Parts: sequence; C-alpha cells; structure tokens
Amino acid sequence: MFFNLAWRNSKRNRSENLIYFLTMVTAIATFYIVLSLGSQDVMRFLEEIESDAVNRLLTMLMPTVYLFSLLFVFFLVIFANKYQLECRSRELGLYLMFGMTKRHLFIQIMAEGLITSLLALLGGLICGGFLSEVISLATARLVGRGIIAHQSSFSVSAVLLTTLGFLMIQVVALFILCGKLFNKEIHQLLYGEMAKKQQVGKMSGNLFSLILGAVVLTLAYWVILKYFMVAGGMMIIVAVILGIVGTMLFIRGLAGLLSAAAASVKRNTTHGLYIFTLRQLHENIVHKYISIGVASILIMLTIMLIADGSTRIMSYGNQMTRGSSVYDFTVTGNEATVEKYLSGKQMQPYVADLSRMETGTMKRPASVKANSFIDWSGLREQVVLNLPPEVEDPVTQGATSYEFSPNQPAALNLLGCIDTTGASPFLIPVSSYNELLEAAGEKTIVLGIDEAVFYLNPDFQGSTKEETTTMLNQIAEDARANGKVLISIDGLPITLIPFVPMKGLTADENVKIITALIVSDEVYSEYVNPGTVTVYHNFCIPSETVEADGLMVSIMEARDLLKPSGLYCESYLDNFGRQLFYVISGSYTTLYMGFMLLIIACALLALQFLTQMRETKARYATLSILGARREQMKRSINQQVLWYFLLPLFPACISGTVGICAMQHYLYSNMAKLQQSYPMLLVMALVVVCMLALYGVAIARTANREISKLNWKPNA
Repeated sequence: MFFNLAWRNSKRNRSENLIYFLTMVTAIATFYIVLSLGSQDVMRFLEEIESDAVNRLLTMLMPTVYLFSLLFVFFLVIFANKYQLECRSRELGLYLMFGMTKRHLFIQIMAEGLITSLLALLGGLICGGFLSEVISLATARLVGRGIIAHQSSFSVSAVLLTTLGFLMIQVVALFILCGKLFNKEIHQLLYGEMAKKQQVGKMSGNLFSLILGAVVLTLAYWVILKYFMVAGGMMIIVAVILGIVGTMLFIRGLAGLLSAAAASVKRNTTHGLYIFTLRQLHENIVHKYISIGVASILIMLTIMLIADGSTRIMSYGNQMTRGSSVYDFTVTGNEATVEKYLSGKQMQPYVADLSRMETGTMKRPASVKANSFIDWSGLREQVVLNLPPEVEDPVTQGATSYEFSPNQPAALNLLGCIDTTGASPFLIPVSSYNELLEAAGEKTIVLGIDEAVFYLNPDFQGSTKEETTTMLNQIAEDARANGKVLISIDGLPITLIPFVPMKGLTADENVKIITALIVSDEVYSEYVNPGTVTVYHNFCIPSETVEADGLMVSIMEARDLLKPSGLYCESYLDNFGRQLFYVISGSYTTLYMGFMLLIIACALLALQFLTQMRETKARYATLSILGARREQMKRSINQQVLWYFLLPLFPACISGTVGICAMQHYLYSNMAKLQQSYPMLLVMALVVVCMLALYGVAIARTANREISKLNWKPNA
C-alpha cells in the first residue's frame, strides 16, 4: 500500500508539475553530455594526437565543470522541489492530521522523489545519449574535415556519475526542504501562511528607478566598450557591477510603465481583462524584481557564452584546413640518419615528395659601422605611400610592436612584416623552395644573384594573407616596371619577383619562420650565418596509400614507424589536433555553461510565476463571480506569461549584444570570424527561443490547470 501511494502521488505530481519534471530531464541530459565528452569522436582522436593535453582537460577541467554543474543543478532542484512541496502543503498537512508520523511522511516524500528521479534519469539519459551522438557526429563533420571517423559515444562512466550526482543532490535537497516543512504547524500547512502585503511602490519611484537603471546600464555599456582592457581588466569588474545594479533597477522601474499603462485606460470596459492583466503583471514584477533581474542576467550570460562558443567552433573550423600546407610530415635530426631512415624499405610505402628545406638567418657585417647587409628602405617607403591618409607610419609614432588584423589596412600589416623581419632575416635557397613548389604542383622559379622573393608564411598570416600578399605583389611589379630599387644586399640592388606562390615551409607549425628572403643558392651560401642553419626533411603520404587506408590511418602508421628511430617528427595531424583541442576545451565548456544557465533562468522564471499565481489565484474566483469567463482568464494568464518572459529578455538581449561586440572588438579583432559564425549563431538562437517557448507553454498550461480547479460561478 505504501508503494502504491508513493507511485500514485509521484504520477500525479509529474502530470500536474510538468515544468518540474521537464527541468529535471533537461538538467540530466546536459549533465550527461558534458560528462560523456571523453567518449566523443573528437576526444578519441585527440587522445592519440594530444594525449597529455586531453588528460589534463579530463582530469583537471572536467571535475571543476562537474562540481559547478552539481551546484547549478542543486539550486535548480531546490527551486523545483520547493514549489512542488508548497503546492502539496494542504495534502501533507492532512496526512499529519490523520495520524501519519513525520518520519513516515518523510520516507514517503523521499520515495516519491526517488521514483520521479529515476524516471527523470531514464528520460534525461535517453535524451542526453541521443544529443551526445548528434553533437559528436556534427562536431566530427564540422571540424573533423573527413579525418575523424564516427563511433558510438555512449559512456557508462558518464551514466554512473550522472545518476550518482543527481540522486545525491535530490536527496540533500529534499532533506533540507522537509526539515523546513516539518517545522511548520499543521494549521500552517492546511491553510497556508498569511499573505504578505505586497508593496508595489509609487509611480514616481518606479519611474525614477527606470530612468536610473537605464542610465547605469548605459554607463556600464560605455565602460565595457571603451575601457575593456584598461587597468589589467579591472574595468570589466566595474562594468559587471554597474550592469547588475542597472538591470535590477531597470526591471523594477519597467513595472512602473505597466502601472501607468493600466492607469491611463479611461474607457469604461473590461474587455479582455486588460487592466487586470497589467495590474497582475505589474505586481508580480515589482514583488519579484530581484529574481527576474537574476534571470535576465543569466539569459545575458547565456547569449554571450553561446555566441562565444559558436564563434570559436566556426572560426577554428574554417581555419583547420590544409590551406597552404603541402607536407604531411616534417622530420629533423642528423641529416645522414634522416635520409637513410626515410629511404628505408619499411618507410617506402609512406614517403613521397621527399624534400630538403634548409633555412638560416643572414649574418651580420664584420664592420662595426654597418648593422646589417640588408637595406629595406626602398620597399618600406613604397608601403608607407600606400597607407591611408588617416594612418601614420608606426615608426614615427614610436611603435615597438605590431598587430596583424584584417580590420586594419593591408599596408599596415605589410609594414609589420617588414619591420619585424629585422636586420637578420631568414634566408631560403631557391633550390629548397623549388622542391616545395614541385611537391605542391606549382611551377619552379629561377633567381639570379640580383633577384629575390619576399616570402610571407601563409600559415601565420591568417585572414590577412590575401590582402597583404596582393599589395606586396603590386608594389614589386610596379618597381620592376619603373626600375625602382626596393631592397639591397651589401649595396647590391635586388629586384623582388612578384606572384610567387606562398606555401607552408614545413608540416610543423612550431617552426616560426614568418617572413624570409628566398634568394639564389650563391647569395644564400655567401650571406647565411652557418651557426643558424637548420635542415628540415619533409614528405607527403603517397596518394595511393591515402586512397587505400585514409589520411588519418596512414599518418598514424607512419608516425608509429618513426618513433623507434629517435628522430623528431611532426605531422599535419599534430597541428590539426592541437587546433582541434582549442575548439573542444574552449567551445564545449562555454556552450555547456550557457545552456545550463539558460535552464536555470527559465526554471527560475517559471517557478516564481507559478508561486505568485498560487498565492493570488483566489482573485480569479472573484473575477468569475464578477462575470468574467474562463476563456478570458486563460487568455489573461497567457499574456502574463508572455510578458513575464519578454520583460527580462529585453534587457538581456541588449546587454548580451553589447557584450558580444566588446568580445568581438577586444578578444577576436576579426569581424570575419563573427560573420563565419552566423549560421551556427542562428541555429543556437533558434534552440534558445524553442527552450524559452517550451517553458512558456508549460507555465501557461500549468497555470490554466490551476485556474480550472477553482470553484466556478455557474455558466462561467
């Protein structure tokens, strides 16, 4: 009988408090998704490429996220169970009045909670498992570039940790709430506590609060947009404090507009319960403005976190392409050993286009009068002439460092390349670069002793590559046509050759050769500093091997064969995995926290509205006596729910947009990244809207069901 009673009560509670059950299912699903991260396709791939970094992520970052998630879900469970127990206050009071002991009642509540929790776990784990598979597959396709194969991401450890964590916080939450519940007298449980007089404030006070809140918010926006990085980021804290205060004041004052709108209605009509709806909404907001303000701030953080995570995924996803990269492997070590090992029989199926890339820096003159053999003045002068009128030469402004950005003129980026090259630029013999061009399927070049190519490594130019290279080619072409000298080496005028394809020198992006001069072999031998010469042996995986086994498998097999040699090697997949790790560690956690905060905000709004609804539902019975129909009251409730969600959403969207603009300007400095993220941002926005709509519909249905339980006037 005890089990049957607990089962019936839990079933009734699920049907009557659908929001509570859906919130638990959603929280469990998100909980499982983040805990199953280690089983997803990209993480399996990264464990083979970046095992140390992945282990640090899973052993250091994920436990922190797990604890924070437990904390968030704990407060979520507290809010949800508090509302549910308050709704059952009369029922629980009757149990005690009819002789049930508090100990027995506590066990019954725990049993009901356990049944509901197990069903929520079942639904949440099914939804979480499905979504985890979708996310794993989508991520592998989005940023995997055909390298990562899909496997099932089901994780037994994630299921166990989710179950253990959720049941633990559910038991603790019920224990705390039951302790508070049983401290009440039976008559308080049966008849409820005396309703508190709600101070809605004067119209003048509300208007002042609205104006002051708008001013404080505007000040916060100005601080974050103008002084984001000032004082080591301390101004961010100032802006956050101003934003919190401004949001609270603004939402409280916004209720004054509702009161003014209700008072301004002069016509003698009650059609649609217009005035009642405004008064009810005004009272709810004024009485719960702190909770609504907190929900607004959480939604703002959701917008910013989701935008940040989406931008990271799309920007890194678009960067993780072969692009200008030619080689699959770069090997360094003793030259004789490297050549012997790579030409061996076991490596033969994995080596094609084996080439030798030699580089070194230009030596300094022996004379103390000259600082360098290279003179960049002619090239620099032509680049300065291409600066826009409003941009001045950084050297005249005392600049000591340069920033490369697509948001600034191409001439300024090119100046940065020239000035950072310095007095001892890297030199590359044309014979080495021709081997690279042959491997890339490009035409080779011939350079005389008075010719050179100013090389800009496309692996480090990013989105500035095209504009910077185009300007360099144009300047070099004009100089050849007009006989101008752009650079000279040891007094010898050098002609820059334009329109030479720029390719990545190695497969190892840790080789930081950003700019260099490609010169004839004779000039290289004469001016290179022998102590700085480094030789890189590069090769590609043969196309027939890639077609048979796939690029990832072929590179992994070749790497396994290279390990026993003791040679240092770096592959294309190492660079790919390194960038992919940044995507996972950055975007996954921000997206997860964003959606978790959204769930908490929605649950907070829902439970606050329903609590206020329960406290004031007698008014609807009075409306029935006064002649209002049931359909009118339900429409009034639906409108209240709509505006109850829209009011905190309005400042949240504005604040979130300002935050995104600040991050875009100071953290990304690349408008193209945000533009690339528009499709993903649209999808995420639709998900957020659907979640808000789902909670709104659930609140309206629950409130309408509460109204239907009232004693209606006949024919109402």
